Amino acid sequence: MGHAAMAATVVRYLRSTGAPAAAAPTGRGAAAGPTPVGAHGGHRPRLRAVREDERAPLDPAVFRRVLGNFATGVTVVTAPGGPGRSPAGFACQSFSSLSLDPPLVCFMVGRASTTWPRIARAGVFCVNVLSADQAELCRAFAVSGADKFAGVAHDPAPATGSPRLAGAIAWIDCAVHAVHTGGDHLIVVGRVEALDAPREGAPPLLFHRGSFGVG
Repeated sequence: MGHAAMAATVVRYLRSTGAPAAAAPTGRGAAAGPTPVGAHGGHRPRLRAVREDERAPLDPAVFRRVLGNFATGVTVVTAPGGPGRSPAGFACQSFSSLSLDPPLVCFMVGRASTTWPRIARAGVFCVNVLSADQAELCRAFAVSGADKFAGVAHDPAPATGSPRLAGAIAWIDCAVHAVHTGGDHLIVVGRVEALDAPREGAPPLLFHRGSFGVG
Protein backbone atom coordinates (compact mmCIF):
# COMPACT_ATOMS: atom_id res chain seq x y z
CA MET A 1 0.00 0.00 0.00
CA GLY A 2 1.42 3.41 -0.97
CA HIS A 3 1.72 6.32 1.45
CA ALA A 4 -1.29 8.15 -0.05
CA ALA A 5 -3.50 5.06 0.17
CA MET A 6 -2.33 4.39 3.72
CA ALA A 7 -3.13 7.97 4.75
CA ALA A 8 -6.59 7.69 3.19
CA THR A 9 -7.20 4.46 5.10
CA VAL A 10 -6.24 6.14 8.38
CA VAL A 11 -8.60 9.07 7.69
CA ARG A 12 -11.46 6.68 6.92
CA TYR A 13 -10.80 4.81 10.15
CA LEU A 14 -10.72 8.02 12.21
CA ARG A 15 -14.01 9.12 10.69
CA SER A 16 -15.59 5.74 11.44
CA THR A 17 -14.69 6.07 15.12
CA GLY A 18 -15.85 9.64 15.37
CA ALA A 19 -12.38 11.13 15.79
CA PRO A 20 -11.70 14.44 14.03
CA ALA A 21 -9.92 13.94 10.71
CA ALA A 22 -8.64 17.51 10.55
CA ALA A 23 -6.44 19.40 12.98
CA ALA A 24 -8.26 21.52 15.53
CA PRO A 25 -7.62 25.29 15.66
CA THR A 26 -4.53 26.16 17.69
CA GLY A 27 -4.81 29.94 18.04
CA ARG A 28 -5.29 31.41 21.49
CA GLY A 29 -8.71 32.74 20.63
CA ALA A 30 -9.89 29.65 18.79
CA ALA A 31 -12.96 27.94 20.13
CA ALA A 32 -12.44 24.39 21.35
CA GLY A 33 -15.59 23.17 19.59
CA PRO A 34 -17.71 20.19 20.62
CA THR A 35 -15.98 17.14 21.95
CA PRO A 36 -16.40 14.28 19.42
CA VAL A 37 -18.02 11.09 20.58
CA GLY A 38 -16.35 7.80 19.59
CA ALA A 39 -18.20 4.91 18.02
CA HIS A 40 -17.54 2.81 21.12
CA GLY A 41 -18.92 5.40 23.54
CA GLY A 42 -17.18 8.01 25.62
CA HIS A 43 -15.75 11.35 24.62
CA ARG A 44 -12.53 11.86 22.70
CA PRO A 45 -10.55 15.08 23.07
CA ARG A 46 -9.59 16.88 19.89
CA LEU A 47 -5.99 16.25 18.90
CA ARG A 48 -3.85 19.30 18.24
CA ALA A 49 -0.27 20.48 18.49
CA VAL A 50 0.88 21.81 21.85
CA ARG A 51 1.63 25.52 21.69
CA GLU A 52 5.05 26.88 22.64
CA ASP A 53 3.61 28.74 25.64
CA GLU A 54 1.97 25.64 27.09
CA ARG A 55 3.55 23.47 29.76
CA ALA A 56 2.40 20.07 30.91
CA PRO A 57 0.87 20.24 34.43
CA LEU A 58 3.35 17.67 35.73
CA ASP A 59 6.10 17.70 38.32
CA PRO A 60 9.33 16.88 36.42
CA ALA A 61 10.60 14.79 39.35
CA VAL A 62 7.42 12.69 39.31
CA PHE A 63 7.66 12.35 35.53
CA ARG A 64 11.23 11.02 35.79
CA ARG A 65 10.38 8.69 38.67
CA VAL A 66 7.39 7.11 36.96
CA LEU A 67 9.05 6.78 33.54
CA GLY A 68 12.13 5.35 35.25
CA ASN A 69 10.14 2.17 35.86
CA PHE A 70 10.48 1.39 32.16
CA ALA A 71 13.73 -0.51 31.68
CA THR A 72 15.75 0.45 28.63
CA GLY A 73 18.77 -0.88 26.83
CA VAL A 74 21.92 1.22 26.80
CA THR A 75 23.82 2.31 23.70
CA VAL A 76 26.66 4.59 22.72
CA VAL A 77 26.02 6.64 19.59
CA THR A 78 29.24 7.56 17.77
CA ALA A 79 30.24 9.55 14.70
CA PRO A 80 33.52 10.10 12.87
CA GLY A 81 35.38 13.33 13.57
CA GLY A 82 36.55 14.17 10.09
CA PRO A 83 39.90 15.76 9.16
CA GLY A 84 41.59 17.28 12.19
CA ARG A 85 38.69 16.49 14.52
CA SER A 86 38.29 13.74 17.10
CA PRO A 87 35.31 11.35 16.88
CA ALA A 88 32.11 12.13 18.76
CA GLY A 89 29.99 9.93 20.99
CA PHE A 90 27.48 9.93 23.82
CA ALA A 91 25.62 7.42 25.99
CA CYS A 92 22.03 7.00 24.84
CA GLN A 93 19.12 5.06 26.34
CA SER A 94 16.43 6.38 24.00
CA PHE A 95 17.21 4.21 20.99
CA SER A 96 14.68 2.14 19.08
CA SER A 97 14.10 0.35 15.80
CA LEU A 98 11.57 2.26 13.71
CA SER A 99 10.93 0.72 10.29
CA LEU A 100 11.78 -2.45 8.39
CA ASP A 101 11.10 -1.11 4.90
CA PRO A 102 13.00 1.12 4.56
CA PRO A 103 15.31 0.05 7.41
CA LEU A 104 15.15 2.92 9.92
CA VAL A 105 16.15 3.38 13.56
CA CYS A 106 15.85 6.40 15.82
CA PHE A 107 17.28 7.93 18.96
CA MET A 108 16.49 11.00 21.02
CA VAL A 109 19.05 13.59 22.09
CA GLY A 110 18.69 16.70 24.24
CA ARG A 111 18.66 20.00 22.39
CA ALA A 112 21.38 21.27 24.73
CA SER A 113 23.73 18.37 23.87
CA THR A 114 27.21 19.50 22.85
CA THR A 115 27.84 16.20 21.05
CA TRP A 116 24.82 16.26 18.76
CA PRO A 117 26.06 19.17 16.58
CA ARG A 118 29.20 17.14 15.81
CA ILE A 119 27.13 14.09 14.84
CA ALA A 120 24.85 16.30 12.73
CA ARG A 121 27.89 17.76 10.98
CA ALA A 122 29.13 14.25 10.17
CA GLY A 123 25.69 13.24 8.85
CA VAL A 124 26.27 9.63 9.93
CA PHE A 125 26.40 7.64 13.16
CA CYS A 126 26.85 4.17 14.59
CA VAL A 127 24.73 2.81 17.45
CA ASN A 128 26.74 0.49 19.72
CA VAL A 129 24.53 -1.74 21.88
CA LEU A 130 26.38 -2.26 25.15
CA SER A 131 26.81 -5.54 26.98
CA ALA A 132 26.32 -6.13 30.69
CA ASP A 133 30.07 -5.78 31.35
CA GLN A 134 30.32 -2.31 29.76
CA ALA A 135 28.77 -0.13 32.47
CA GLU A 136 32.04 1.75 32.99
CA LEU A 137 32.27 2.43 29.27
CA CYS A 138 28.77 3.88 29.39
CA ARG A 139 29.72 6.15 32.29
CA ALA A 140 32.76 7.39 30.36
CA PHE A 141 30.58 8.38 27.41
CA ALA A 142 28.06 10.07 29.70
CA VAL A 143 30.65 12.64 30.86
CA SER A 144 30.56 15.97 29.06
CA GLY A 145 33.77 17.57 27.85
CA ALA A 146 36.09 14.62 28.49
CA ASP A 147 38.14 12.66 25.93
CA LYS A 148 35.60 9.88 25.74
CA PHE A 149 37.62 7.72 23.37
CA ALA A 150 40.80 7.67 25.47
CA GLY A 151 41.81 4.03 25.90
CA VAL A 152 38.66 2.78 24.16
CA ALA A 153 39.27 0.14 21.49
CA HIS A 154 37.30 0.78 18.32
CA ASP A 155 37.44 0.43 14.56
CA PRO A 156 35.54 2.15 11.71
CA ALA A 157 32.10 0.84 10.84
CA PRO A 158 32.03 -0.38 7.22
CA ALA A 159 29.54 2.04 5.66
CA THR A 160 30.14 5.35 7.43
CA GLY A 161 33.44 5.02 9.26
CA SER A 162 31.78 5.83 12.59
CA PRO A 163 33.56 4.30 15.61
CA ARG A 164 32.47 0.74 16.27
CA LEU A 165 33.25 -0.02 19.92
CA ALA A 166 34.97 -3.27 20.84
CA GLY A 167 32.88 -5.57 23.02
CA ALA A 168 29.48 -4.21 21.98
CA ILE A 169 26.74 -6.80 21.54
CA ALA A 170 25.62 -5.26 18.27
CA TRP A 171 26.27 -2.25 16.06
CA ILE A 172 24.04 -0.41 13.60
CA ASP A 173 25.76 1.82 11.04
CA CYS A 174 23.52 4.65 9.79
CA ALA A 175 23.18 7.82 7.77
CA VAL A 176 21.06 10.63 9.22
CA HIS A 177 17.68 10.34 7.47
CA ALA A 178 15.58 12.99 9.26
CA VAL A 179 15.49 15.09 12.43
CA HIS A 180 12.26 16.07 14.18
CA THR A 181 11.56 18.27 17.20
CA GLY A 182 10.24 16.65 20.35
CA GLY A 183 9.93 19.16 23.18
CA ASP A 184 13.32 19.64 24.80
CA HIS A 185 14.76 16.81 22.68
CA LEU A 186 15.38 16.07 19.02
CA ILE A 187 14.23 12.85 17.38
CA VAL A 188 16.94 11.63 15.04
CA VAL A 189 15.98 9.06 12.41
CA GLY A 190 18.77 7.05 10.78
CA ARG A 191 18.71 4.92 7.67
CA VAL A 192 20.57 1.68 8.33
CA GLU A 193 23.45 1.05 5.94
CA ALA A 194 25.07 -1.93 7.71
CA LEU A 195 24.68 -3.86 10.96
CA ASP A 196 25.80 -6.95 12.81
CA ALA A 197 25.62 -8.63 16.22
CA PRO A 198 29.12 -10.01 16.96
CA ARG A 199 28.15 -10.99 20.52
CA GLU A 200 24.58 -12.04 19.88
CA GLY A 201 23.15 -13.77 22.94
CA ALA A 202 25.39 -11.95 25.44
CA PRO A 203 23.42 -10.25 28.25
CA PRO A 204 22.71 -6.58 27.54
CA LEU A 205 23.29 -3.62 29.81
CA LEU A 206 19.99 -2.21 31.08
CA PHE A 207 19.07 1.02 32.83
CA HIS A 208 16.20 0.91 35.33
CA ARG A 209 15.15 3.36 38.04
CA GLY A 210 18.43 5.25 37.93
CA SER A 211 20.87 2.34 37.97
CA PHE A 212 22.37 -0.27 35.68
CA GLY A 213 21.16 -3.86 35.53
CA VAL A 214 21.49 -6.96 33.40
CA GLY A 215 18.89 -8.26 30.96
